[in-house]
Amino acid sequence: MTLATITPLEVDVLGRYIYGLCGILVDQSKAYLLESRLGPLLVEFQCHSYCELYARAQSDTSRHISQRIIDAISTKETSFFRDQTPFDLLKVKLLPDYFDRVRGTANGIAPHLNLWSTACSTGQEVYSLAMTLKELPIDFGHYRITILGTDISDMALAQASYGFYNKVEMARGLSPDRIARYFQAVSSRWRVKDELRALVSFRKLNLLESFAGLGTFDIIFCRNVAIYFSRPDRTRLFERLAKHLRPAGALLIGATESLQGITTRYIRQVYHNTAFYQLR
Repeated sequence: MTLATITPLEVDVLGRYIYGLCGILVDQSKAYLLESRLGPLLVEFQCHSYCELYARAQSDTSRHISQRIIDAISTKETSFFRDQTPFDLLKVKLLPDYFDRVRGTANGIAPHLNLWSTACSTGQEVYSLAMTLKELPIDFGHYRITILGTDISDMALAQASYGFYNKVEMARGLSPDRIARYFQAVSSRWRVKDELRALVSFRKLNLLESFAGLGTFDIIFCRNVAIYFSRPDRTRLFERLAKHLRPAGALLIGATESLQGITTRYIRQVYHNTAFYQLR
């Protein structure tokens, strides 16, 4: 089957449809993205054009096709310890500050450290958070620790939950020592060991919809996801995140991102050339 070339009209139609599904903006400049990401779905669902794929998705009451479109279009570029500096910040500043702050203040109740990776993709960021925690010189028996990973893609969440990674994924960001300590070989892949999996959980979430039931967090990672949203949607996202960040907590965004002109709910802090945000 020869793949069709996407037309400007199809870009408009699918762009509006995708925005309605997940808030990701796709315009004429991203026609190549639609072709590369959705082209394989034409084959999978035996469609002769992108308009036919859209029509099939609209009429599919099971929502299977629309979910496959979300899986295909949502960016999955990730790696273990991606960009490194946020994890260094956690290790030398944010986590030690948290443990100093709660030490001796719980009145017999174990303090609850709660972390959230808002767009966790296939789970590398979540497990990197868990490894960073494990490598601190802290007796975790005195604390409750949970790390939540959320994403809109069912396929990404399935891999994250299973904790299986191939050779290419393992080579991106992991040292041999960490591989030996935190992973076990299973055939041609590696699986996250139970000591890390016990710290994490995963949940499907559209960041433009309700966060009801999530609770509040000491540290929120929302890196390199809002760049795909419109400015009004970015404002709504970060103002809603503020409601789920604890008073002394920290929000981390992408190195090239800024909240200037987006919201006034946060104060930008810098530690060793790495920025993070706290509630105003």
